[in-house]
Amino acid sequence: MFDLALPARTPLPQPPFLPTTRAEMDALGWDSLDILLVTGDAYVDHPAFGVPLLGRWLTAHGYRVGIVAQPRWKDEAQGLSDIVRMGRPRLFAGVSAGALDSMLAHYTAFRKKRHDDAYTPGGKAGARPNRAVVVYAGLVRRAFPGLPLLAGGIEASLRRITQYDFWSDALRRSILFDARLDILSCGMGERSLLDVARRLDAVAEIVGDLAALEAVDGELWPGLWDGIPGTARLVKTASLPADLREADGCELVRLPSHDDMLADPRAYLEGSILLERETHQARRALVQPNGERSVLLMPPAAPLTTEELDALYNLPFSRLPHPSYKEPIPAVEMIATSITTHRGCGGGCSFCSLALHQGRRIASRSRESVLDEARRIASLPRGSSISDVGGPSANMWGASCRLDPSRCRRDSCLYPSICKGFQVDQRACIRLLREVQATPGVKHVRVASGVRFDLALKDPTALAAYTGEFTGGQLKIAPEHCVPEVLDLMRKPGMKPFEDFLAAFVRYSEEHGKEQYVIPYLMSAFPGCTDEHMRRLGDWLAAPAGAVLHPHARHRGHGHVLRPLRPGRLAPLRRPQRRGTPPPA
Repeated sequence: MFDLALPARTPLPQPPFLPTTRAEMDALGWDSLDILLVTGDAYVDHPAFGVPLLGRWLTAHGYRVGIVAQPRWKDEAQGLSDIVRMGRPRLFAGVSAGALDSMLAHYTAFRKKRHDDAYTPGGKAGARPNRAVVVYAGLVRRAFPGLPLLAGGIEASLRRITQYDFWSDALRRSILFDARLDILSCGMGERSLLDVARRLDAVAEIVGDLAALEAVDGELWPGLWDGIPGTARLVKTASLPADLREADGCELVRLPSHDDMLADPRAYLEGSILLERETHQARRALVQPNGERSVLLMPPAAPLTTEELDALYNLPFSRLPHPSYKEPIPAVEMIATSITTHRGCGGGCSFCSLALHQGRRIASRSRESVLDEARRIASLPRGSSISDVGGPSANMWGASCRLDPSRCRRDSCLYPSICKGFQVDQRACIRLLREVQATPGVKHVRVASGVRFDLALKDPTALAAYTGEFTGGQLKIAPEHCVPEVLDLMRKPGMKPFEDFLAAFVRYSEEHGKEQYVIPYLMSAFPGCTDEHMRRLGDWLAAPAGAVLHPHARHRGHGHVLRPLRPGRLAPLRRPQRRGTPPPA
């Protein structure tokens, strides 16, 4: 295990923007960076953009962080020039595809090329490459040989073990191999990045320049990466013999090997189920063999506490794009005046990445922190209208589990019924929204992130307020389908709760004298969903409609031919017909 004392540095002053060029570093009086972060998004200094948020978090802990946004990947010389323009960082580089998986950003569910990118100036497509994490990691390796390299974000996190790749219709090994990473941050990255920074900082205090060290078995220092919660790394398979029951101080669970998953779809499904369950329980390490090396995953990092979230969101985000951009960035229009109240979602829907990335445990900010952010937004141009106050589901702010999540074997806190241990005071959510609405300078408050409708039905008073006071004409909810067999596969409630919600929504809208509409998210091509199921959905709508399922790398239903019926029992599913030409690998 790593045995050096971790340094605690003095927080640095927060600049208006983190530097992106040597001139901006000079203006701050920085002769070098400690950490370089590379992202597939344009640089927008807003807490909804992961890399700028993590950059400010690390700066608040005393580290000098620079950002390279959307390096010019089409020409290697230009890409390398972008990466090296601020010099070699003292500790490490981190890469992220950005807020979206790069393949989802580029292609539709029918594998047609998209013509825009909301996270790029002018909305132009093509500023990030396919499989951006692998490409950016390659640029960093060529620019700074031997520099410790970390990846994080949704694209990397969902590819931590063998994953189904929709684009090539094949299983791919962990991204740790293809990107040649030293370590992977899985899920929300604040704790793991800070731990990595402090460990490397501790080594640098002893040896001076890390570039003088040579890695032995992938590590610059004995035990450097051992036991960091929320990370994955490669280790020698021989170091984890079959009878080993513990790794890095944690009980060890063995996943089917990559070769086993290639040979038997049931092994792939077994591994996916284990990964999901262990991610929620957050108490055991996982290992997946792949030839001479194995992927070793630590339990997820603990969610940030309320006090830590408050401190993070209190950092001085300008909520603006970097001033170097000459064209507007479409995503900014959607989120400029939004407020995140919490992370995590108890839904556990089988098609959703949230359970594996943010987790099912809810981490909420305090009332005072949310109101303070509302006051800051109100002082900005166009800050009188707050576009969204919420999270993955707005009515889960403050939710908690009164049982023991580390022993939980449920796939969802809400399906097939709401767990007796899942507690949330939805009227407290409404009181918070009303206080935000009462903030001087604020005229309008909306809940654009949507609500979980089965949960909303549990509190008619709160539902009436969401409908009458905080819906701006349209409310997003996600029934996903109408056929019981398909909803069961998705882990979604049946149609009765949805229809009860619709009836209540219409009633409360009429009571407030408003003409309002529900915008339902619907899905086709889910594994197990047949043409007949879609006809039934079309009949229910009176016209065919919906969104085609876009499988992400760790989606439990993603194109494979099996599903769990109950623990230990599997059954075949009809596989949806594929359409379109595969994009470049």
